[in-house]
Amino acid sequence: MVGAEGRGQRAVSSEQKAEGREQRAEIRDQRSEVRGRKSEVREQRSEVRSQLEGGRQRSEIRTVRIDSAKDLEVYKKAYELATRVFELSRKFPPEERFALTSQVRRSSRSVCLNLREAWAKRRYEAHFISKLTDCDGENSETDSSLDFAKDCSYITVDQHTELTSLSAEVGKMLGSMIRNPGGFLIC
Repeated sequence: MVGAEGRGQRAVSSEQKAEGREQRAEIRDQRSEVRGRKSEVREQRSEVRSQLEGGRQRSEIRTVRIDSAKDLEVYKKAYELATRVFELSRKFPPEERFALTSQVRRSSRSVCLNLREAWAKRRYEAHFISKLTDCDGENSETDSSLDFAKDCSYITVDQHTELTSLSAEVGKMLGSMIRNPGGFLIC
């Protein structure tokens, strides 16, 4: 009887082996199918990338090397704003000399100065963002001072519009740098 039980287990064992082979074959097929899908996904990603480039030619895609904060477009615009504010504030009345005149000049210049400091600290993301935030605050202060200058009739509505739109442009650029500092940081 022991022999019969032994044969019965062997028969089950060979059935189990056959089942195991079938399962392994199924798994191989599934793996092959997954590899095929991964390959399709890679091809689709490549296709999407080329479509996103919109058919731009290589010559149209350019990289600009920035050696100094002075090379940044935001710096150039902030500097232009500061020099224009200085020129206009020269015509402010003498009683504003130590008040609005001084304040608007200082805040407009501080945007550039803080931007240079931020540039020097771009090894440290948190410090870089902190200095950019200071720039943005000084830019907002300049904008408010320009509102006072307009309301006190020290500058015209057209001058105010022109300068505040330049200030808004600087603010948008700074905001973009604050939200996406990665491209400016030294790794």
